[in-house]
Order: sequence, then structure tokens, then C-alpha cells
Amino acid sequence: MKDADGKDIDVAIKFTVEDVRRVLDLKDNNEDPVIVPKRLCKGLWMRMGYPGFVNDPAYTKSKLSKPYKFLVHSVIHALGHMKGVFDEFADYIMNIITYLILNRPYNISQVISNHMLDNIKGERFVQYPKFVQMLLDDQIPSLPKDEDDELKLEHMDNETLKRLDVYRGVEKGKEPKLRKMFAAIEKEDYQAPEDDKWRHENSGFDDETKKMEPFIPKKPRWWVKKDEKPKKRSQTA
Repeated sequence: MKDADGKDIDVAIKFTVEDVRRVLDLKDNNEDPVIVPKRLCKGLWMRMGYPGFVNDPAYTKSKLSKPYKFLVHSVIHALGHMKGVFDEFADYIMNIITYLILNRPYNISQVISNHMLDNIKGERFVQYPKFVQMLLDDQIPSLPKDEDDELKLEHMDNETLKRLDVYRGVEKGKEPKLRKMFAAIEKEDYQAPEDDKWRHENSGFDDETKKMEPFIPKKPRWWVKKDEKPKKRSQTA
């Protein structure tokens, strides 16, 4: 910005999780979880028809049937923090989609805020320029902008849908099979199962229990390992 004499001046900006929540109109709250049990998340993705191995370190949207592929694509573009990576996605994207499908609350505002702060500390590839601009506009409505610095948003169109309709490297007729809609995608008033379950008992189709048998719990940044056994204390003589 410039002062009364036309000189460039620095302006301090401070924002909190509450600012992110209000400006982006996310309607979550501080009591909503950020950490998700990994077994719950992986189990739901197996139910979505993910054909990969349950312990794969990274999941990709290109392995999902078209409706779920479109859902994941939309969430990555809207909330993903890595610029230019739209097939492989981070664990917190899996968390968000899991809780959206199960109609459970999730603290998206905190996740976005954490990644913004990590960007200041030098975490690689962390972006969110569109959200930063919204926060700046909220606090300094009169902030002058250079047209070359403005972020141009590209909306989905028919060309986007055509690209999503293609499975590169997959033989025709062997694309992921269409999966039936379930949970909150099927029913607007869906009630999530209790505890860390991703399906109700006798919910009716494609039991993924077999695919979950090799599951190995680990604890990266956005997971919680619920079935972790307490460490034994070493005894000294």
C-alpha cells in the first residue's frame, strides 16, 4: 500500500483459524476433529471401490470409478494445498472426503490454517493463493492490485469432464467398475455409524472386509492409530 505521500508502506496482516472459517464460510468449528482413524478412512475407500492395496502409501483418483473420481477431483482442486498435483492426493484429502461421505463434521478450517502456517516455515509446494487473497481482501478491502498478480480462477467445463472420462493406460473395457452410491451421497439425512466404523451392520453390498485384512496401522501427520498397543516400560534392576 502507499501512504499519504505516495510512498510504499508495509502493512501487517494477522489472521486466525476463525478468520479462515468465517471468510471461506466453512461452517465447521474448533470441536470438530482434524485427526481421523486410519482404519476408518481406508475402510471407506475400499468401500468406494478403490482397487489398490490397502497399505499403498499413496492413493490416486485415476483408480476410482467416474462418480468418485469426479468427487475426489473436485475436493483436490478446492482444498488441496499442492500446486499442480491432481491425481495423487494427501491423507487429509482422504479424511475430508471420508467425513463428507459419512456426513460427519471435520475441521477443514484448521487444516487449511495449518498448511498456511507451514508455508511460512518453508514447507514445500504449499500454496492456497486464492484463500490468501480472500483473507487480504477481507482485512484490507482497499488493497490495490496489479493485474499481473491477480489469480485467475479456472472453472470446470466440458473439457474438464472429458479429461476425467478418460483412463490413461487402461485397456478399454477394463476401467474401474461403477460403484453404487452410499451413505450421505445416497441419502441427504444419512446418519454415520458409531465409533470408527465406515458402514452400518448389514448395509447390504460389496463387503470390503477381505481387502482390509492386510491393513497395517501407521501414524503419519493426519492419521491416528487407534489400535496401537501401549509400549512396555523397561525394568531396571
